[in-house]
Amino acid sequence: MKSGFWSAKRKSRLAVASSVTAAAVVAGLVVAGGSPAAAASGCKVTYTVNQWDTGFTANLAVTNLGDAVSSWDVQWDFAGNQQVQQGWSASFSQSGKHVSAKNPSWGGALGSNATASFGFNGSYSGTNAVPASFSLNGVVCDGSTGGPSTTPTTPTTPTTPTTPTTTTTPPQPGTHVDNPYSGAKGYVNPDWSASVTAAAAAKGGTLGTQMAKVANTSTAVWLDRIAAIEGTSSARGLRGHLDAALAQSGSGTPVTIQIVVYDLPNRDCAALASNGELQAGSGGLARYKSEYIDPIASILSDSKYAPLRVVAVVEPDSLPNLITNTATAKCAEAQSTGAYTQGIQYALNKLHAISNVYNYLDIAHSAWLGWDSNFGPFVNLVKQTLQGTTAGVNSIDGFISDTANYTPLTEPNLPDSSLNVGGQPLRSATFYQWNPYFAEVPFATAMYNAFVSAGLPSGIGMLIDTSRNGWGGSARPTGASGSTVDSYVNSGRIDRRLHRGNWCNQSGAGLGVRPTASPAAHFDAYVWIKPPGESDGASQQIPNDEGKGFDGMCDPTFHGSDQANGGNLTGALPNSPLSGKWFEAQFEQLVQNAYPAVQ
Repeated sequence: MKSGFWSAKRKSRLAVASSVTAAAVVAGLVVAGGSPAAAASGCKVTYTVNQWDTGFTANLAVTNLGDAVSSWDVQWDFAGNQQVQQGWSASFSQSGKHVSAKNPSWGGALGSNATASFGFNGSYSGTNAVPASFSLNGVVCDGSTGGPSTTPTTPTTPTTPTTPTTTTTPPQPGTHVDNPYSGAKGYVNPDWSASVTAAAAAKGGTLGTQMAKVANTSTAVWLDRIAAIEGTSSARGLRGHLDAALAQSGSGTPVTIQIVVYDLPNRDCAALASNGELQAGSGGLARYKSEYIDPIASILSDSKYAPLRVVAVVEPDSLPNLITNTATAKCAEAQSTGAYTQGIQYALNKLHAISNVYNYLDIAHSAWLGWDSNFGPFVNLVKQTLQGTTAGVNSIDGFISDTANYTPLTEPNLPDSSLNVGGQPLRSATFYQWNPYFAEVPFATAMYNAFVSAGLPSGIGMLIDTSRNGWGGSARPTGASGSTVDSYVNSGRIDRRLHRGNWCNQSGAGLGVRPTASPAAHFDAYVWIKPPGESDGASQQIPNDEGKGFDGMCDPTFHGSDQANGGNLTGALPNSPLSGKWFEAQFEQLVQNAYPAVQ
């Protein structure tokens, strides 16, 4: 159901920031190949570099100072032997020193004064000089502003958010509020609650009593296949859950129900345990739109559900995979076909149009995107994806991190990743691999700041899935000590995984902070999106009709790859069922290791 793939990075790096604005004002703007696009009068490019040893990450932003164009091609020449190795948000080609970066299939339009952001990872030796000049569609850019030769079309997407009106009376049903969790109660899934109650009764004793106390916690409903919308013989469908949510709102307090939109073509492309039913190369995107998103939107549009606040967690793992895992064939196909970006844009368009639906886009977690070479490119990809929606950056209400993962909110014994021990910063420890973000609160806070700096509304809210990131129990350390970074980190970290790349049914994990509205500035809520006790994946091959394969990362005897988890054992619990199925042994351990403890 959830793959927290980790992307290995170089352990030794030197960050160097450089920028350049290059070239000239001209009267015409020409698309590659010489075909006129529109008259224009200028453009500018910024080029920012973070480099280390013989590698670097470059982020570019091109601003069109002339007329709108339907496609773009940014070109430049390297001064040395630099080579583009992996790019994002553009289609790259290189011949010798000359590089061309053309718009992706989903992002060709570039309006007057609009900016497209993209980037790449590259290699070099010797010096890594910034390119001297850039061109847009054959026109050299010098940053001069001349204005378009024709009146530009007024953008339909506002560039600033609408400020919510503060009232002294409760909002009317269906009104879109600033924070869907504030002043509301969470929907308790009767099916999940029944599984918890039955397991608690069977267990009995002190542990059984503790398990029973968890049964009334709000968790999300995962729509992980087309059949889940209408429901099956063993599980109610979307209408069934919405009807149950209405029944739980009898006191007059609004009910917030959380759904996970999770059926993109080539879903979870870098893992197997949570692969889906739709394939990008077999008409999957068309089916995703017509057979999956359209029925969901139709049901949610029913006026009888207007009193509910519906939080939609949109496609976990999808965009993060386009940053780190395009070397995997399924991810490369998802990128080249536009299945992920176009599917997400379609989902956001449909759901944003419903006033009581709140869209939160998945941003993976700190152990996946925390490195600079992943963090910045991801922010750019998200911004460009949102710019391709009808409402632009206003099509979402916020973002969610740690969906179905185990990374803790904070590392209380390791609050400063720059702390020097034995002559090295803590982030250089083997467990962190130079990743500056040890936990989700600092990571999500940095993401919020980056998104707002990139032009997203300051009113966006962050969510963190705390369902399984508590890491309590007797193994939880209360301090840190040691003379080396590794000994210091390993003595103090509450995240007891063998490796941060381990994501499947982790041994030793515990329930985290219970769902909480407005826990901190810019955070809408801590939530339980992954229902505790539902498996991440099977520990062995299990035949099924849901498209879910066997992933070695769910086998406790398996050593992963160097990229996946540093070649360590997976730390997975044995005898696990398919993703999404009830896994009682895991639930019992989660309750035993809960932090805060279940009282």
